[in-house]
Amino acid sequence: MSESSQSFAEYVDVFRRRRLLMFFVGSGLLLIAVLIAILWPPTYRSTAMILIIEQEVPTDFVRSTITSYADQQIERIKAQVMTRSRLFPLIEAHGLYKDLRKRNTSGAAIQQFIDDIAIEVMSAEVVDRRTGRPTEATIAFTLSYEGPTPALTQKIANELTTLFLNENLKNREEQVQQATAFLKQESEKLENSLSQFEQKIAEFKNKAGGALPELFQMNMQLLNQVERELIEKNQQAQVQEERIVFLEGELARRDGEVKLQGGSTGPSLREQLKALRHQYASLASHLSQEHPDIIKLKGEIAALEGQVSTPIHEDELTEELKVEEMKLATLLERYAEDHPDVGRARSTIALLKEQATDSQPSPENVKEDTFYDPVYMTLSTQLASAQSNLAHLRSSQQQLQKRMHEYAARVERTPEIEPVYQTLIRERDNSAKKFQEYRSRLLEAQVAEGLELERKGERFSLVDPPSIPEEPIRPNRRAILFLGLVLALAGGVGSAALAETLDSSIHSVGRLQEITRLAPLSVIPYLSTVEERKARVRHRSLLGVGALVLALGSLTLVHIFWLPLDVIWYAALRKLRIG
Repeated sequence: MSESSQSFAEYVDVFRRRRLLMFFVGSGLLLIAVLIAILWPPTYRSTAMILIIEQEVPTDFVRSTITSYADQQIERIKAQVMTRSRLFPLIEAHGLYKDLRKRNTSGAAIQQFIDDIAIEVMSAEVVDRRTGRPTEATIAFTLSYEGPTPALTQKIANELTTLFLNENLKNREEQVQQATAFLKQESEKLENSLSQFEQKIAEFKNKAGGALPELFQMNMQLLNQVERELIEKNQQAQVQEERIVFLEGELARRDGEVKLQGGSTGPSLREQLKALRHQYASLASHLSQEHPDIIKLKGEIAALEGQVSTPIHEDELTEELKVEEMKLATLLERYAEDHPDVGRARSTIALLKEQATDSQPSPENVKEDTFYDPVYMTLSTQLASAQSNLAHLRSSQQQLQKRMHEYAARVERTPEIEPVYQTLIRERDNSAKKFQEYRSRLLEAQVAEGLELERKGERFSLVDPPSIPEEPIRPNRRAILFLGLVLALAGGVGSAALAETLDSSIHSVGRLQEITRLAPLSVIPYLSTVEERKARVRHRSLLGVGALVLALGSLTLVHIFWLPLDVIWYAALRKLRIG
């Protein structure tokens, strides 16, 4: 006999000796695998795909105030959703993890719920608009939930998806509203600060009294102009003083000549004074008191009043008033109240009324009411006019000197207040620039807020809602059964090999020869008796009957105390996807 044939015969002999051990070990392992495949509760997965849609309006026109990337938003929403306040109501509403909640705390159930939720992002190669460089960008993500039943799994996944979408909208609205509120608050602060600076500058200008640096050139020009006017007024005053001296001498000479001649002919002084007053009333109605003609008439009237011995009679002024009032009535019939002629007539009447109350003779230098001397009156009028012009020039000189001192004080104060004023202006300009910057950003934030509220910005869109899963993701029952079969075969063979290794008895000629190192003369097979054969038959029958009774008893106990056998049978067929 060849060596290979002898080895095969030995294996067959080992199988015959250890077949029961191999059968029970293999059957036990296979039974365990079948029980695991049947009793392991299935786990289903329902998945939703959410697409990240970019902003509809180009960012060149409207820039969003939300600066975080999509993956950052997903992580933030995940952290907000995966909280006890959000998840525990779902656990209680759907009765999830009852056994776990009974054995452990609610925190363990929440942790298990979080472990059953899976989020996977989907990225693509895009060009970043901010930097212009290619980068990985998140374009979509999936949200999955693993549960015990298909319907419940789909329902939980749907509620989680709704939570994510609502939380995203809420977060984006809160972010844009917070940005708008912040910019509005800062703009109001800057506006108040700008108003305070404006108030400080206004108060500073009031205190400066025209000595501001920006008015320095104008103050210098005004100072030079006033100095020139003052020099001119001084020259004019000197001329008037010389004229007064000359006229006084001429009047003295003329007075002597008149006395020697003993009188003169012509209209009376009272008539001349009356005519001058009437002319003065007519011109004063439309000319200012500073007009040269008015000043000249005042001088002539003053000169004549000093020469007239008796005042003008009231009846004469009354007659003139009546004439002017009749003229006013005629004008009112033709023109309205605001007509210039009506205004001049009213002014003339008012001046005549003043003359009626103020016409008193001068107590000094009162002369006889003689006839009018044209030469003497001309000189007197020129003297009075020169004296009036001189008084007017003196008043103008005082005013000009006052203005000159004021402008000089402004020019001197300008270098002192310039640093403080420039500091206020610089701070005001910086505040105004910052205010305008925040104001423009606020307008952009308000537009971005409207964009988010109208759902025109970047948003999550549900493109594939959660569906009812058709097959469980685990366990893989076919793989478990196949693995159980392989383990059963390996366990049976391994148990037989182990038993042979541990067994020290001799069962073959080769083993005997190996131990004794002697070749046997012959091999006598075992000759069993009739009683031994009957005993083996009875033993096998008893084993078979015992195994059958044990199997029937086990099935009866399962049918009575656990589940009916028909239910177990159909459940096993469904889980194994058979039939």
